[in-house]
Amino acid sequence: MIFGRSQRGKPPVEPVTLKILVAGGFGVGKTTLVGAVSEIRPLRTEEVLTEAGRPVDDVSGVEGKHTTTVAMDFGRITLREDLVLYLFGTPGQERFWFMWDELSEGALGAVVLADTRRLEDCFAAVDYFERRSIPFLVGVNCFEGAARYPAETVRQALDLDADVPLVMCDARDRESVKEVLVGVVQHAMAQGADRRRAVTT
Repeated sequence: MIFGRSQRGKPPVEPVTLKILVAGGFGVGKTTLVGAVSEIRPLRTEEVLTEAGRPVDDVSGVEGKHTTTVAMDFGRITLREDLVLYLFGTPGQERFWFMWDELSEGALGAVVLADTRRLEDCFAAVDYFERRSIPFLVGVNCFEGAARYPAETVRQALDLDADVPLVMCDARDRESVKEVLVGVVQHAMAQGADRRRAVTT
């Protein structure tokens, strides 16, 4: 005891909380990614696909998909004692894009998930984050049975800037997803540091 206070244990650390978006096309694995890594039971707003949505929901390549996110997915992961990430999975269909502005408010960065079978589906997400100067990383979700391409080939097909990270990942695998999230945080912090240097010089 020192001055009547026990030294047992350290005072609780107040963690820094960061917001990361998970975006991409319909059926690319956003809900799966959030669920694979979240330490809490993810909040999901999924609805069953219906005949009414068939004309607007292109399920070619993801014929086994029976539900879709209509608002967002939410999860949380503690990377370190002092660093917690809140994950927000965005809806993939165009008719729900009006929610993206709300979800992107205050985001540190974003993951754009891509599926090489439907690569064009992630163009809108790439364009969205580029236009708003939100740092993002492209994660190519390696589906079973899908053709594998070199990272540089995918980068060229997406016309990505040289400084945008692109990684291969498995949205079902916790460790793979953690690597993606660490990459987003590092990329966003590096971009933030570059901007601060530009302002002071």
